[in-house]
Amino acid sequence: MTATLRERDEALALVATEAARARAGSGGLVLVRGATGTGRTAVLEAAARHAADRGLRVLRARCSPEDTAVPFATVLHLLSAVPEFADLTPDGDDRASAARLWRLLRSYAAEAPLLLAVDDVHLADGASRRWLAEAARRVEGLPVLLLATERSQYDVEPGPAGLAQPLPPSLVRTHTLAPLSDPAADALVRSAFPAAGERWAAWCVRAAAGSPALLRALLDDLGGTPAPAGVPELPQTCAALYPGTYPAAVSWWLESAGPGTADAARCLAALEEAWPPGPTGDPVELIATAAGTDPARTAGWLAAMVRLGVLRRDAAERPRYAHPLLRDAVLTGWPRPRREAAHRAAAEVMLHRGDRVEAVAGQLLRAPAVGLPWALRVLRDAVTVAVHGDRPDDAAGYLRRALDEPLPDGLRQRLLTELGSLEYASADAPAAIARLAEAQHLPAPPRNRVRSAVALGTALAARGEIRTALEVLGRAEGRMAGHPELARTVRTATALLSDSDPAAREAVYRRLREAGAHSPEAVGTAGQALLLRHAATAGLLSAREAMRRMRELLAQPADPLAEPFLLGTAAAVAQWADELDEADRLVDSGLAGQHPSLLHPMHLALLDTRADIAAARGDHTTLLAHVSIVPDITARPSNRDAHALVALVHTGRLDEARRFADRFDLREASEGWYLNRFLYARGVLRTAIGDPAGALHDFLECGRRQSAREVVSPVVTPWRTAAAECRLALGGGREALALVDEELRLARVWDTPRTVGSALRVLGTATGGRRGLALAEQAVRTLREAPGAAAPELASALLAQGRQLITAGERGRARGCLREAAELAERTGSRWLLDQTGQALREGGARAPAAARTGSGALTGSERRIARLAADGRTNTEIAGLLHLARRTVETHLTSTYRKLGIRRRTELAGALADGGHPGW
Repeated sequence: MTATLRERDEALALVATEAARARAGSGGLVLVRGATGTGRTAVLEAAARHAADRGLRVLRARCSPEDTAVPFATVLHLLSAVPEFADLTPDGDDRASAARLWRLLRSYAAEAPLLLAVDDVHLADGASRRWLAEAARRVEGLPVLLLATERSQYDVEPGPAGLAQPLPPSLVRTHTLAPLSDPAADALVRSAFPAAGERWAAWCVRAAAGSPALLRALLDDLGGTPAPAGVPELPQTCAALYPGTYPAAVSWWLESAGPGTADAARCLAALEEAWPPGPTGDPVELIATAAGTDPARTAGWLAAMVRLGVLRRDAAERPRYAHPLLRDAVLTGWPRPRREAAHRAAAEVMLHRGDRVEAVAGQLLRAPAVGLPWALRVLRDAVTVAVHGDRPDDAAGYLRRALDEPLPDGLRQRLLTELGSLEYASADAPAAIARLAEAQHLPAPPRNRVRSAVALGTALAARGEIRTALEVLGRAEGRMAGHPELARTVRTATALLSDSDPAAREAVYRRLREAGAHSPEAVGTAGQALLLRHAATAGLLSAREAMRRMRELLAQPADPLAEPFLLGTAAAVAQWADELDEADRLVDSGLAGQHPSLLHPMHLALLDTRADIAAARGDHTTLLAHVSIVPDITARPSNRDAHALVALVHTGRLDEARRFADRFDLREASEGWYLNRFLYARGVLRTAIGDPAGALHDFLECGRRQSAREVVSPVVTPWRTAAAECRLALGGGREALALVDEELRLARVWDTPRTVGSALRVLGTATGGRRGLALAEQAVRTLREAPGAAAPELASALLAQGRQLITAGERGRARGCLREAAELAERTGSRWLLDQTGQALREGGARAPAAARTGSGALTGSERRIARLAADGRTNTEIAGLLHLARRTVETHLTSTYRKLGIRRRTELAGALADGGHPGW
């Protein structure tokens, strides 16, 4: 496949003009200069044909590096074989030989006008270059045109002086060929592939980097494989090109530049792959050190390549190859050891000049083991940075490379534990378990062995392998005979991880209770906290008593390894007890104390409690912040998935809720809390879409599974009241009363307004009549005593009271209850509850509430002030201080603001306030 000569008209016109002058008897020198691959030879050939067509005798010579040792090799080739010069040797008389060759040229010129075409004159031998320069001085009165092409590309290693350097400018007409423009290159692509689309053609243009030679080579390769649609697929690497003309052309381009430039070009291609996003230090020093070249010349070469279009500056002003395929071609055939050495050299330079640790580590990832302390230090520091940046994949990559360094067994064990934890966080559970299992077999200090065992147990339990997880922890506990505090920590982890297996949980907690009854010190503060949690879920103590005893445990000193278990358990109990601010603080403390790169069962538990707190506050925005409705099926719903499903229902997004619920195939789901929570959430959805029978099935199944774990208190999931409402909808009043009576009994044991009030609400509905109305009023009074976060439950109680008042004929009182319920529903963003309230108002003969207002015009004065401060970058604590408010009040106002503006993130506030927010319901 060949390409038409484009954008070379000026060069050809110059040669044509000078050829006409030569025919008239006034010769001269035309020098066509250009970088490798810009088409110098093509211009010379076209000019030669033009001259021959106009009667000039054309004598050609193409210079080669092999001829540089032979004096006058180029001139002899140019003037053809001359017998009288056959005895020329390198030691001959250059002056005499030059004179004889000049006489021969004159004799040729006497016969006809001449065009002497010399290609690649920069490769000519020294004697020939001097002869040609001297000829340029003497042909002015002869019908002889000297036309030479010369490579003018800037190289790292300086080349010989140019042909025109010793000549005055008046004797030389010079034309420099520019790189091919994008439109010209695009036209060449489309002439070869008429069916090419815009993106396909642009890809080819960029890969050619302004070089006609590279473009022709690329088009030859792309045309080498038949394509049914007329346009082949774009290759990702040079290995996909056939027959390989393009990488061969790039290799020729490198060879023509010399070994110094080739090394610098390849070092740039290698180092570019490891550059991190964002600004970095000057790459010149890195390339020059890795390639062993002069920094000043290297900088000049980089600048020249940018001007030619071979390189382009990225957003951080670093030079990069114009196209990944070009970079791949530059690296083709470069030995791996040489590439690795370049990365190591760059890493050392970056370390010594103080570059960012991840930038240095990025080079080490592509280098073999260094065997020096600095390399391991850099990689571990990079792990820390990546973990704190919430990039577990990057952190795991640094740790894998760190394990290539020579390490003592104890440190290798710790790094394997960290790597397994990070691989688990990156959703690579098989690799994570293999790493953690390997760590179990290496000698290490007892604390590190406990960390490793807890991490492995956590990973196994999350995959449903509860018994295996408990066996791992049992073996670890057996090795801690001389370390009672570590043995207690392992027992606590065992109790926590047994939650997903009813039989194992019963046995583990029985042993824990027996040990605690004999000696509380034997189970430690964390173990005692777990026993408190167990008693709370079993309906054996009140919230007040549970919090009193939990605070006493928190006041006691705790072992650092056991403290996360204590804080996480205390946070869950505080949330159940409606001590939401305290629960928030405990979650924050627990997460802050977690080692970010160690897998721990309490990390997920703390995040679950944070979601529980948001649900208790009716904070649907937070619960839906990370929800993605995707079509794939998974069998493992999480606690946050359950809360998100309920939040979708409450915000009126029922179609999305259906799609979200359909993601999970609960038949394949493993046993555990999460499945129970999701069954309850799906029951809420089925209730909302008018499927009380399906909802009843989910609620009863949730209850059956929880009861099998001795979890009977409504603090976890109030399944009985939910099932009772379904029974009522299906006409089963007696069964409903039995369920809700039991729920109220257990709620009064725990004795928080939220649990008692919710049970009273459903009991009032199930009872009906004056007794039912009295129970409904009692529910409202009880919930009014609850913290402000119980607004969703209060709205439901007011709705139930309003409906009973309508039934009792007290429509005036009913409207007051229902309007208050509507206000609470709007404040919490519960579209579902607002719709129910509107329906009840219509049934009571009143107008339904207007659709909830959204947009910036719906904000109250307080909400607007707080939103403006938040949009300006103030933190919640700063806003609370400025406005003399509680931090929780600020958070509540912001939650309402997000809902009204239709946004999910703080960063969206400024734009939403400016444009009035998204349209709402």
